[in-house]
Amino acid sequence: MILNSQMLAALIGSRICHDLISPVGAIQNGIELLAMEGRKGPEMTLIEDSVLNASARIRFMRVAFGMAGTGQRFGRAEVVSILDDMARAGRLRYDWSVDGDAPRSAVQEAFLAILCLESGMPRGGTISVTHSAKGWQISGPADPMRPDPDLWEILAGQPVNAPTILPAHVQFAMLPLLLNDRGATADVSAEEGMVHIRL
Repeated sequence: MILNSQMLAALIGSRICHDLISPVGAIQNGIELLAMEGRKGPEMTLIEDSVLNASARIRFMRVAFGMAGTGQRFGRAEVVSILDDMARAGRLRYDWSVDGDAPRSAVQEAFLAILCLESGMPRGGTISVTHSAKGWQISGPADPMRPDPDLWEILAGQPVNAPTILPAHVQFAMLPLLLNDRGATADVSAEEGMVHIRL
């Protein structure tokens, strides 16, 4: 197999997440043992919430930036578990209105679209994900002027004078590459305070 830069980046992402999830899981187990011994308090609650969020973010990033094997499926229960755990830590909520399992590659694309919307939602809100015969739609109360209008143009596959892509915005560059691999593009539209990404 010949590795290109995109595949190498995905492998690196998978490796980092794989190596981080074990120690974070061990911390979770330790906190649960302390709780069983009756050690409660605001400090323990803060640590517990932070570790839960870290675990959820790592699991999310592993799907979004890791290597999606051909034919792999992702169960709805696992997706909802990841999103629910992430929602506990902030002002963002997630409504995964997709029945049954889905191809891991499709879940990866949806997660990257979620990250794009999050970048334009400084006040929080609910991101909804639906799937129909027309494809996937990821919507949320995002501002198409944030973090940079050119990033939304790049996401939609438009040729623009690309700004410097910061690490926090790498999803805007990665999602079009994944879509291009299957001959697809993202359709981005904004109306009435909502941004819709259709895949």
